[in-house]
Amino acid sequence: MTRQLQIIKRGAAEIISEEELVKKLQESLKNNKPLRVKLGLDPTAPDIHLGHTVVLHKLRQFQELGHEVIIIIGDFTGRIGDPTGKSETRKQLTEEEVMANAETYKEQIFKILDPENTRVVFNSQWLAPLKFQDVIQLAGKYTVARMLERDDFAKRFREGRPISIHEFFYPLMQGYDSVALHADIELGGTDQKFNLLVGRHLQKEYGQEAQVALMMPILEGLDGVNKMSKSLGNYIGINEPPGEMYGKTMSLPDELMVRYFELVTTVPLEEIKEIERGLREGYLHPRDVKMRLAREIVGLYHGTEAARVAEEEFKRVFQQGDLPDEIPLVELDKSVLSEGKIWLPKLLVLAGLAPSSSEGRRLIKQRAVKIDQKVVEEEEVMVEDGMILRAGKRKFARIKLV
Repeated sequence: MTRQLQIIKRGAAEIISEEELVKKLQESLKNNKPLRVKLGLDPTAPDIHLGHTVVLHKLRQFQELGHEVIIIIGDFTGRIGDPTGKSETRKQLTEEEVMANAETYKEQIFKILDPENTRVVFNSQWLAPLKFQDVIQLAGKYTVARMLERDDFAKRFREGRPISIHEFFYPLMQGYDSVALHADIELGGTDQKFNLLVGRHLQKEYGQEAQVALMMPILEGLDGVNKMSKSLGNYIGINEPPGEMYGKTMSLPDELMVRYFELVTTVPLEEIKEIERGLREGYLHPRDVKMRLAREIVGLYHGTEAARVAEEEFKRVFQQGDLPDEIPLVELDKSVLSEGKIWLPKLLVLAGLAPSSSEGRRLIKQRAVKIDQKVVEEEEVMVEDGMILRAGKRKFARIKLV
């Protein structure tokens, strides 16, 4: 039981309560009955990145300990949208959008979870049949005052911004999922704490033993500051090509390496502690540790051979200064040229190497732009068919004039 507890606590931000968790584990071992461990997913954004995998790795650990893992696809709750952290009412998804996203989710989560030991259910199974009387009874088990304890609701209420009544039903329905499944443990990020506690409350209201709420930390993105997010561009997607995943991992701030090892890899905890000690005492070089981290991450989603190839490519391109084997071809209309020339910041934008011309100018000033492997400092350049444009360490484009 001690070993189970050590594995379950790995990387966890908060457990409510650890005492109850210990009791549940003891009863599970005594009765040889696996615990039911629940994770709810609202299929609103089908592309999973490493930040999403933190809870999935924890679920995999529960599977390996012999417990029952239940993934709830929120096809019903997804039509409302989780208001957590939102400053305005979420757009409701159609049933078709929800189901299409759900299929994509299922395909991706099984890159981490064991499909043979994962039970996937849709919460419309028990939420859709509820009669209006049942919904009223469910709503009667929670107060508006408690709902307004949520930071996002409280902030919107104070600022006079609208809160639709249906948004209050989101945490109630997620909590009711736990009642319907008799969940022993529910997982979520720290931003889901309120919803997980609603589940505990409702289970007690329905005469069940309260689930343990296990919250995992929110993973910082590649900028080392903000939550990993596709909209911020600081993410590593689990469907990205091996070379892209490897290169992005190598751009991670050194101080986050141990945290990533703990939260998004399967490296044993004892080994991670040794890595941490090596970095602290100076007998392990941060570059070598980061390359190991990149291999581990790429290997999880693409296999060890793909990780090896990605590493060789990275060494060749970024350490030895060679060009990558595959460079995206960008077609450039000759009409944008003036006597064969173009303003370089504009070219960087057209080639997809900079989001804006101001960012392009910044890159040029930093001597981070090369044409055919030579640093370019002029802002007006001659364009030739087949020339190779490079911005920063990892972005390349081969220009084709059309």
